[in-house]
Amino acid sequence: MSNNTNTALGILAGTAIGATLGILFAPDKGSVTRRKISEKATETTDAIGAKAMEVKEAIVSSAQDHKASMDERISELVEDGSYKAEDLITALETKLEVLKKKNKNLRSA
Repeated sequence: MSNNTNTALGILAGTAIGATLGILFAPDKGSVTRRKISEKATETTDAIGAKAMEVKEAIVSSAQDHKASMDERISELVEDGSYKAEDLITALETKLEVLKKKNKNLRSA
């Protein structure tokens, strides 16, 4: 995870903990305190869920970008290898012709 994501999650967790402690030490009736805690828990759960979706989307996007880049690089390597193979075949054919001529000259002599 990136530093920004870690920082955001830390701030979110700190806020949730601070809000919960503030509610617990507030001079309210038990039922009011429980309702506030329930509301804060729901808010925090929603915020964490939203942040998790955001992180997931960033990871998926990054993976897709890397896959596209990798596919392009592989295509370039295959194409480059194809040209090199063609050059090698041409060079070998030329050498083979030279060897055939030498062999023919040796047989003639």
